[in-house]
Amino acid sequence: MKDRNLPDARRRAFSLTDRIDKPLDLLSHLPFRIATASNLLALSRDIAMRDICDLETREMRVLINIGSYMPINGADIAYQSRLDSYTISRAAKVLRNRGLIDVEPDTANRRSKNFILTKEGEAVYRRIIDASSERAMQLEEVLSVSEREALFDMLARVETKAEQLLASNAAVRQKDGQDLPADQRELVRWHKKSSDS
Repeated sequence: MKDRNLPDARRRAFSLTDRIDKPLDLLSHLPFRIATASNLLALSRDIAMRDICDLETREMRVLINIGSYMPINGADIAYQSRLDSYTISRAAKVLRNRGLIDVEPDTANRRSKNFILTKEGEAVYRRIIDASSERAMQLEEVLSVSEREALFDMLARVETKAEQLLASNAAVRQKDGQDLPADQRELVRWHKKSSDS
């Protein structure tokens, strides 16, 4: 199938340099290939999505998480989406300023607040998920049901391993007495939460 050989076109267009010894072949590098696909799948890259709303990808991801799991707090959105808390806070600020989300007290923890969609936020959420569901069906046309299941399994294993590697690197620094930035402390906490489940 011609579409499956898409990287071959890029391989023909970009030959590895001969100016340094052993350059990295990005088309054979798993993290690069996943990041490249992720870049293409970013909701804000799709002009049809831009017609639905003028939100950036991070705001759309946070809005979708709130709509799918509300009421939900920022830490849980960060864990679910693997975005750092700072990114969640910035996105939430934009969404609140636009009247798409609101906060309500957490019934289990009075010091915590949960995000919820407003009526306007629900309308935007509906338009985004309808369009993204249609887009997902079109993307899945290139996979059989068993390939889709295998891809989800492979992605889960890669995500688990990536989380483990990042958390291990952060934990080593923490054990050496280094002060970790907030996003690295989150990685350690996420990994512990995943490992305890």
